[in-house]
Amino acid sequence: MAEILVAPRNAPLDRTLDVRLTGLPPDAAVVVRATADDAFGRSLLSEGVFRSDERGVVDLTRHAPVRGSWSGVDASGLFWSMVPSGRAGDSGGRKGKLPPVVTTITGEVDGKTVAETVVDRLRLPENVQRTKIRENGLVGTLFSPRKGGPRPGVLLLGGSEGGLHELDAALLAGHGFTVLALAYFGTKGLPEHLVDVPLEYFGDAVDLLDERCTSVGVLGGSRGGEAALLIAATYPQVTAVASVVGSGVVTQGIPAGATLLSILSTESASWTHGGEALPYLPYSVPEELRHGVVQGDPIPLGLAFDLSDGVPEDVEIPVERINGAVLLISGEQDASWPSAELSRVAERRLAEHDHPHRHEHVSYPGAGHLIAGPPFRPTTEVEIPGPGVTFFTGGTPAANAAAQADAWQRIVRFFSAELAA
Repeated sequence: MAEILVAPRNAPLDRTLDVRLTGLPPDAAVVVRATADDAFGRSLLSEGVFRSDERGVVDLTRHAPVRGSWSGVDASGLFWSMVPSGRAGDSGGRKGKLPPVVTTITGEVDGKTVAETVVDRLRLPENVQRTKIRENGLVGTLFSPRKGGPRPGVLLLGGSEGGLHELDAALLAGHGFTVLALAYFGTKGLPEHLVDVPLEYFGDAVDLLDERCTSVGVLGGSRGGEAALLIAATYPQVTAVASVVGSGVVTQGIPAGATLLSILSTESASWTHGGEALPYLPYSVPEELRHGVVQGDPIPLGLAFDLSDGVPEDVEIPVERINGAVLLISGEQDASWPSAELSRVAERRLAEHDHPHRHEHVSYPGAGHLIAGPPFRPTTEVEIPGPGVTFFTGGTPAANAAAQADAWQRIVRFFSAELAA
C-alpha cells in the first residue's frame, strides 16, 4: 500500500520537510502534487512527475522530477514552486492569528490517487507566544519563546508595503529570539505613507527591547533594510544589524499619489531626526520608465535610482558608527532598486573606516528583490501590483527561492552568534 512520509510533521514554515512516497509500483510514473491556500484567499498548486525507483520509492530529497513546476533535486521545490490555481475553497484551514498553512500532498499513478497526507506548516511555532504592543506610541507585535529567561532581542522591519511582518517575526522567534515586528507607517495610529518617519520612533522600540532582552539587533528588508542601518548607526544599544535587499543610502520618501509618476515626482523625506528631515537621494524619472508606464509594461522600479554620477556623501548612511556587526544581503538581479550597489556603499564605508566589528556583504547573482523573509514559501510571482502599474522585481523563482533559503539561515546564524549573552 502506498504511503507518503513527511518529516518532521507539523514543523514551522521555515523548516525543510523531507517528503518520501513508498509502496509504489517500481519504475512507475508518479505525480506528486501539493495544494494549499495562501493568505490572500487563493488556492495554490505545485506538482512534479517522478519515476519511482526499483524499490517503489520516490524521495524528494534524492530524486529529481522528470517534469513539473520545479527542476532538479530540491526537497523544497514542492513548496516554493506553488502557483495560484483559483480561489480558495473550504479547505478546513483554521482561523485566527497566523494559522498554519494546511498543505495536502498526494501521490497519483495512472490517474488515480494512491496516497494522501495533510501537513500543518506552522506560521506560529508551538513554543512561541504572541503579544500585541501598543505602548509609548509603538504599533507592533512581540513574539517570544514561552519558556526560559530573557533572550536576545531583534527589532524586525518590513519595507515599502508598510504594516507588520508578523510571520517573519514569529518564525525568527522560533529560533530562540524575542522579536518585535514593528510597523512604522501604513497602519492605524501611524503615518499613512513613508514620509517624515522619525528615527526616535524606532529608538523607543530599541529601548523597549533593551529593557526586556539580553541584547538588541535589528533586521530590515528593502526600505526596512535602509531604516535598519540608520537605526543601528543612531542607537548604540544595537549590537548587530542585518539589512536584506536594503540600502546604505538614504532614499526619497513615498508620498500619497494617484499614479507612480506623481509619487516619484513629489519630493519628500523618508526619515527625520531631531525634527529635521534627513537628506536623501531623489528619484529619477528617465524616459524609459515613463514609456513603460504609458505602455502598461511591468516596471523595474530600479530605473528610478540613478547612481551613474555616484552618491552624494551627505545621503550615505554613516554605518561606521554602528556599535556591532553588520550583515548586508542583496540580489544582483534586483529590479526594484539596485540593492547590491546601494549595499556596497555601506560595505565601502565600513572598510574605509576599519570597522572593528564583523561585517559581510552577501549578494546572490541570479536573485531579485523578493528574497527577504523566511523561506519555503511560493516565489513564483516576480511581478507585483503597484500604484496603477505592475512592478517587475527581478530574478527567477528558483534563484529567489535558493537565495531566500540561504539568506534566512545566514541571518539566524548571524544573530545567534552576535547577540549571544
